[in-house]
Amino acid sequence: MALDTQPGQHKLTSAVTESRFARWTLIAVSLVFLALILLLPMAAVFVEAFRKGAGAFVEALQDDETFAAIKLTLIVAVISVPLNLVFGVAAAWAIAKFEFKGKAFLTTLIDLPFSVSPVIAGLVFVLLFGSNSLLGPWLAEHNIKILFAVPGLVLATMFVTFPFVARELIPLMQDQGTADEEAALSLGASGFQTFWYVTLPNIKWGLLYGVLLCNARAMGEFGAVSVVSGHIRGETNTMPLQIEILYNDYNFSGAFAVATLLALLALVTLILKTLLEMRFSEEIAASRRH
Repeated sequence: MALDTQPGQHKLTSAVTESRFARWTLIAVSLVFLALILLLPMAAVFVEAFRKGAGAFVEALQDDETFAAIKLTLIVAVISVPLNLVFGVAAAWAIAKFEFKGKAFLTTLIDLPFSVSPVIAGLVFVLLFGSNSLLGPWLAEHNIKILFAVPGLVLATMFVTFPFVARELIPLMQDQGTADEEAALSLGASGFQTFWYVTLPNIKWGLLYGVLLCNARAMGEFGAVSVVSGHIRGETNTMPLQIEILYNDYNFSGAFAVATLLALLALVTLILKTLLEMRFSEEIAASRRH
């Protein structure tokens, strides 16, 4: 918006020069694009899942292999997300609050999973822990299973999700600076007390936002997990892998039933993401005012 500069006038005028027709055309094109790319596919998932009725939907989710896939997905998320939370907070705190050699390199490493294909990430773990790797014979000798087991799934999931928490916290903590921590230390607070009572409350909304995104990606990861899982039915298949298996077996009701759970997770994530963004922006604005 811009102010009219003529004397005696204070009328606000729009800074947008496009015609009303152009603006409504852009809005219509955006809505049609969103409907075709997002809304219709999402609606199709739910329609196909309930095509044979609610009974078939519930029966599909009660299948032993499907239930095992849901359970395994939750286990992997419960392990990988808290570990990435700890790493993300530690990395963000180090990068935002301290100066040290290799800081730029550490920041680059955090962004690495964004530029590497998840399939390549899975292959890296195969090269590290496979039977023909340097560690493979030692792991087999000590009966330690990494690949085709829960540890491999957790490692692959952690690799593709660990930037989310750190990347949400780094700009927030850099914007807040170190004044609050320095004040707490000058008053005699220990390092842990400073973190728990000063740093953590200042980053709580950004932390929740990062954890939310991390969890959504962890439960929906396909590429890296597919490589290290071995596709052992009822043992190493997560929900995305189970959907693929059911679909390839022409069990469309079961495939779309499991897909609805991931779709619901996406919707819940979107709603919580929007609420956190609203609260997160208010926190940032408040910190800047003070």
